[in-house]
Amino acid sequence: MRKTLSVLLFLATVCTLYAGPAKETAESLKVGIMPDADSLPFMVAKDAGLFEAEGVNVELIVFSNPQERDAAIQAGKVDGSISDILAVAFLYIGGFDAKITSVTDGRYGVAAAPESGIQDLAGLAGKQVGLSTNTIIQYTVDAQLDKAGVGADNYTPTSIPRMPLRMEMLLNGQVDAASMPEPLLTAVVGQGAILLSTTDTLGIDAGVLLFSKKTLDKRLEDVKKFYRAYYKAAQRINENPDAYRAFLVEKASFPEAVRDAYRFVLYRKPVLPEEAQIVQAVAWLKAKSLISADVPAEELVDRRIVAEW
Repeated sequence: MRKTLSVLLFLATVCTLYAGPAKETAESLKVGIMPDADSLPFMVAKDAGLFEAEGVNVELIVFSNPQERDAAIQAGKVDGSISDILAVAFLYIGGFDAKITSVTDGRYGVAAAPESGIQDLAGLAGKQVGLSTNTIIQYTVDAQLDKAGVGADNYTPTSIPRMPLRMEMLLNGQVDAASMPEPLLTAVVGQGAILLSTTDTLGIDAGVLLFSKKTLDKRLEDVKKFYRAYYKAAQRINENPDAYRAFLVEKASFPEAVRDAYRFVLYRKPVLPEEAQIVQAVAWLKAKSLISADVPAEELVDRRIVAEW
């Protein structure tokens, strides 16, 4: 239990960060983020005053889990949010007009238990992999296995929705492997887990940024300003990632264990996911009988932001 104490504190406190003042002006752009690598440039942009420099008032609202985030999107409590292709497809099926405006550059990965002896994805055949079922986590595990030429039906998905428990079971060898996002992936590898694969090295773009169509129609210029600030922050991180190691812990509240070990992702200019990535994610949802209706890829995206880049 001691192994995951700092991570428990991280997950318990992060929802209070970057939420902005209790009262925001009517002009504030409310954007949901998650405590992960995707969100780092937004945190840097907020901390460095880059949103204000572009002339847009941004309130970053941190959600500790996708369920809270999706509820906020559906209730109209945020104008946009970090999300994933699967969640956007669910929103579309439910009649919520949310549009993907770009991918985000996070990282999901699979790590084996310290004493498992597993050294690569092929070693997962017949093994238990801890994850949250029917979510972006399971989707990325299947996608990583497919990309590596290993059948996605060759392992046993083991449902462990609570991330701290998943980490604890992995480190104690109660599951053979587990999947999680950064920075928790780095945290478990730093405690002896064996890194097998990550989505960024295999070109899997499942994480996205979405905005409601209403926001895009009424406040397109504000969203463009938001993106300009985001990209300036992303470039700062890309140019000197080591300068942000203290920021990871002191301001983004990542676990202390990741300060020196974290491998920064390379943040790209705003770009939409390839149509094939959307088609693949929707096909996965259908194969799992999670949706039955068709979800046209073009219906999930809005090209007005990336057209500037």
